[in-house]
Amino acid sequence: MAKIKRRKKNSLLFDSRISRPKKRKDIQGTIVNSAIVILSLLLVAFIFSFSNRQVQNGVPIEVTFPAIQDTPKLAVEIYEQNPIMDIEVEVLNGCGIPGMAGKVSDFLRAKQFDVVRSENADHYNYDQTLIILRNENFDGLKKIADLFAMDEKKDPRVKHLPDDQLKVDITIILGKDISKIKPFVEFIQ
Repeated sequence: MAKIKRRKKNSLLFDSRISRPKKRKDIQGTIVNSAIVILSLLLVAFIFSFSNRQVQNGVPIEVTFPAIQDTPKLAVEIYEQNPIMDIEVEVLNGCGIPGMAGKVSDFLRAKQFDVVRSENADHYNYDQTLIILRNENFDGLKKIADLFAMDEKKDPRVKHLPDDQLKVDITIILGKDISKIKPFVEFIQ
């Protein structure tokens, strides 16, 4: 007789205790997969239902905006009508009246001067308003002096004291006589 070779069963691979949990895992996997499919179908149904409720085919609403009578001006147009002069001015309050440097700055800006700084002076004991030219911009000095009703050549309140470190053309130090300078008083009123 021919010998039939039989393999010896490996107790680790074919143990009955190990094969049963394998069947349980297959059943559990099937249940989990079924649950995922059912939840996916419910999710698709929910999304479809939600999207149908969001689409509305109601009465169309027409919105009309009023016509703008005057179109707003661009900054370029404003600048072309009132160009700012290339004269940088600093205003220092030497009279001691609170807010006076700000008022003079507004006065100068209304006249298209570039006020770059508005601060307190080193002290408040200036009796007269001083206009000090800090570089060689004599045309700017003339315009500022005319604005304050001063003669740039003869008035002792108008000075030429160059100082390149200040980075301004003209320094105006307000004195106690600022309330008597006619063009400024007219501007305030």
